[in-house]
Amino acid sequence: MKFLKAIDSGFAKIESGVVVLFLSVMILMAFFQVVLRNVFNTGVLWIDPFLRHLVLWLGFLGAMLATRQNRHIRIDVLTRFLTPKLKRFSAIVTHLFSAFVCYLLLSASVTFVHGEKEFGGVLPLFTDLPIWYVQAIIPIGFAVMMVRFTLKGVDQVIAVLRGLQPEEERS
Repeated sequence: MKFLKAIDSGFAKIESGVVVLFLSVMILMAFFQVVLRNVFNTGVLWIDPFLRHLVLWLGFLGAMLATRQNRHIRIDVLTRFLTPKLKRFSAIVTHLFSAFVCYLLLSASVTFVHGEKEFGGVLPLFTDLPIWYVQAIIPIGFAVMMVRFTLKGVDQVIAVLRGLQPEEERS
Protein backbone atom coordinates (compact mmCIF):
# COMPACT_ATOMS: atom_id res chain seq x y z
CA MET A 1 0.00 0.00 0.00
CA LYS A 2 2.88 2.37 0.80
CA PHE A 3 4.35 1.73 -2.65
CA LEU A 4 1.07 2.69 -4.33
CA LYS A 5 0.81 5.82 -2.20
CA ALA A 6 4.38 6.79 -3.15
CA ILE A 7 3.55 6.39 -6.84
CA ASP A 8 0.36 8.38 -6.32
CA SER A 9 2.33 11.14 -4.61
CA GLY A 10 4.74 11.29 -7.55
CA PHE A 11 1.88 11.54 -10.01
CA ALA A 12 0.32 14.31 -7.91
CA LYS A 13 3.52 16.35 -8.17
CA ILE A 14 3.54 15.93 -11.94
CA GLU A 15 -0.17 16.81 -12.12
CA SER A 16 0.41 19.95 -10.07
CA GLY A 17 3.26 21.03 -12.32
CA VAL A 18 1.18 20.45 -15.44
CA VAL A 19 -1.73 22.41 -13.94
CA VAL A 20 0.55 25.38 -13.26
CA LEU A 21 2.06 25.16 -16.75
CA PHE A 22 -1.28 24.83 -18.54
CA LEU A 23 -2.91 27.59 -16.50
CA SER A 24 0.01 29.91 -17.25
CA VAL A 25 -0.14 29.12 -20.98
CA MET A 26 -3.90 29.58 -20.95
CA ILE A 27 -3.72 32.99 -19.28
CA LEU A 28 -0.96 34.21 -21.59
CA MET A 29 -2.67 32.99 -24.75
CA ALA A 30 -6.05 34.40 -23.74
CA PHE A 31 -4.43 37.75 -22.94
CA PHE A 32 -2.61 37.68 -26.28
CA GLN A 33 -5.85 36.92 -28.12
CA VAL A 34 -7.70 39.75 -26.32
CA VAL A 35 -4.95 42.23 -27.22
CA LEU A 36 -4.98 41.09 -30.85
CA ARG A 37 -8.75 41.45 -31.07
CA ASN A 38 -9.17 44.74 -29.24
CA VAL A 39 -6.05 46.57 -30.40
CA PHE A 40 -5.36 45.16 -33.85
CA ASN A 41 -8.85 43.90 -34.87
CA THR A 42 -7.46 40.47 -35.65
CA GLY A 43 -6.79 37.20 -33.87
CA VAL A 44 -5.30 33.75 -34.20
CA LEU A 45 -7.86 31.19 -35.35
CA TRP A 46 -6.59 28.20 -33.44
CA ILE A 47 -6.23 29.87 -30.02
CA ASP A 48 -9.93 29.60 -29.05
CA PRO A 49 -10.25 25.83 -29.69
CA PHE A 50 -6.85 25.33 -28.07
CA LEU A 51 -8.00 27.20 -24.95
CA ARG A 52 -11.22 25.15 -24.80
CA HIS A 53 -9.20 21.95 -24.77
CA LEU A 54 -6.86 23.36 -22.14
CA VAL A 55 -9.92 23.99 -19.98
CA LEU A 56 -10.87 20.31 -20.43
CA TRP A 57 -7.38 19.25 -19.35
CA LEU A 58 -7.32 21.64 -16.40
CA GLY A 59 -10.72 20.41 -15.27
CA PHE A 60 -9.66 16.79 -15.25
CA LEU A 61 -6.26 17.46 -13.72
CA GLY A 62 -7.95 19.52 -11.02
CA ALA A 63 -10.47 16.75 -10.39
CA MET A 64 -7.67 14.21 -10.11
CA LEU A 65 -5.83 16.39 -7.59
CA ALA A 66 -9.03 17.11 -5.67
CA THR A 67 -9.70 13.38 -5.41
CA ARG A 68 -6.19 12.79 -4.07
CA GLN A 69 -6.55 15.53 -1.46
CA ASN A 70 -10.08 14.43 -0.57
CA ARG A 71 -11.42 17.83 -1.66
CA HIS A 72 -13.80 16.62 -4.32
CA ILE A 73 -17.44 17.62 -4.35
CA ARG A 74 -19.35 16.02 -1.55
CA ILE A 75 -22.68 16.39 0.12
CA ASP A 76 -22.12 15.92 3.82
CA VAL A 77 -25.30 17.26 5.35
CA LEU A 78 -26.22 13.89 6.83
CA THR A 79 -22.71 12.78 7.77
CA ARG A 80 -22.42 15.63 10.26
CA PHE A 81 -25.01 13.89 12.42
CA LEU A 82 -23.46 10.40 12.25
CA THR A 83 -21.45 8.73 14.96
CA PRO A 84 -17.73 8.25 14.23
CA LYS A 85 -18.30 4.55 13.49
CA LEU A 86 -21.10 5.32 11.02
CA LYS A 87 -18.97 8.09 9.46
CA ARG A 88 -16.27 5.52 8.73
CA PHE A 89 -18.78 3.13 7.22
CA SER A 90 -20.23 5.99 5.19
CA ALA A 91 -16.74 6.96 3.99
CA ILE A 92 -15.99 3.39 2.89
CA VAL A 93 -19.26 3.12 0.99
CA THR A 94 -18.83 6.58 -0.54
CA HIS A 95 -15.27 5.99 -1.70
CA LEU A 96 -15.99 2.58 -3.17
CA PHE A 97 -19.21 3.78 -4.81
CA SER A 98 -17.31 6.75 -6.27
CA ALA A 99 -14.69 4.34 -7.62
CA PHE A 100 -17.46 2.31 -9.26
CA VAL A 101 -18.99 5.44 -10.83
CA CYS A 102 -15.54 6.44 -12.12
CA TYR A 103 -15.20 2.93 -13.60
CA LEU A 104 -18.50 3.35 -15.46
CA LEU A 105 -17.45 6.79 -16.71
CA LEU A 106 -14.05 5.40 -17.66
CA SER A 107 -15.71 2.70 -19.76
CA ALA A 108 -17.98 5.22 -21.48
CA SER A 109 -15.12 7.64 -22.12
CA VAL A 110 -12.93 4.91 -23.63
CA THR A 111 -15.77 4.16 -26.05
CA PHE A 112 -16.12 7.88 -26.80
CA VAL A 113 -12.40 8.42 -27.45
CA HIS A 114 -12.21 5.25 -29.53
CA GLY A 115 -15.10 6.54 -31.65
CA GLU A 116 -13.29 9.87 -32.12
CA LYS A 117 -10.17 7.96 -33.16
CA GLU A 118 -12.12 5.98 -35.76
CA PHE A 119 -13.83 9.15 -37.00
CA GLY A 120 -10.43 10.71 -37.61
CA GLY A 121 -11.22 14.25 -36.50
CA VAL A 122 -8.31 16.65 -36.18
CA LEU A 123 -7.62 19.93 -34.47
CA PRO A 124 -6.40 22.53 -36.95
CA LEU A 125 -3.61 23.56 -34.64
CA PHE A 126 -0.01 23.16 -35.53
CA THR A 127 0.06 19.94 -37.58
CA ASP A 128 -3.54 18.71 -37.65
CA LEU A 129 -3.31 16.98 -34.28
CA PRO A 130 -5.80 14.08 -33.99
CA ILE A 131 -8.53 15.24 -31.63
CA TRP A 132 -8.56 11.99 -29.71
CA TYR A 133 -5.05 12.77 -28.40
CA VAL A 134 -6.47 15.79 -26.63
CA GLN A 135 -9.60 13.96 -25.48
CA ALA A 136 -7.56 11.10 -24.01
CA ILE A 137 -7.47 13.05 -20.75
CA ILE A 138 -11.08 12.02 -20.16
CA PRO A 139 -10.47 8.27 -19.67
CA ILE A 140 -7.08 8.96 -18.07
CA GLY A 141 -8.72 11.28 -15.55
CA PHE A 142 -11.48 8.83 -14.69
CA ALA A 143 -8.94 5.99 -14.36
CA VAL A 144 -6.77 8.00 -11.95
CA MET A 145 -9.80 9.07 -9.92
CA MET A 146 -11.07 5.46 -9.82
CA VAL A 147 -7.72 4.25 -8.47
CA ARG A 148 -7.55 7.03 -5.90
CA PHE A 149 -11.10 6.44 -4.66
CA THR A 150 -10.35 2.71 -4.44
CA LEU A 151 -7.16 3.35 -2.46
CA LYS A 152 -9.04 5.65 -0.09
CA GLY A 153 -11.78 3.04 0.40
CA VAL A 154 -9.26 0.27 1.02
CA ASP A 155 -7.35 2.54 3.43
CA GLN A 156 -10.60 3.12 5.34
CA VAL A 157 -11.33 -0.63 5.49
CA ILE A 158 -7.79 -1.41 6.72
CA ALA A 159 -8.06 1.32 9.34
CA VAL A 160 -11.36 -0.09 10.60
CA LEU A 161 -9.98 -3.63 10.73
CA ARG A 162 -6.89 -2.49 12.63
CA GLY A 163 -8.87 -0.22 14.92
CA LEU A 164 -6.98 2.86 13.71
CA GLN A 165 -8.21 6.18 12.51
CA PRO A 166 -8.23 6.46 8.70
CA GLU A 167 -5.43 8.53 7.19
CA GLU A 168 -7.74 11.49 6.53
CA GLU A 169 -8.60 11.73 10.23
CA ARG A 170 -4.98 11.23 11.36
CA SER A 171 -3.62 14.20 9.43
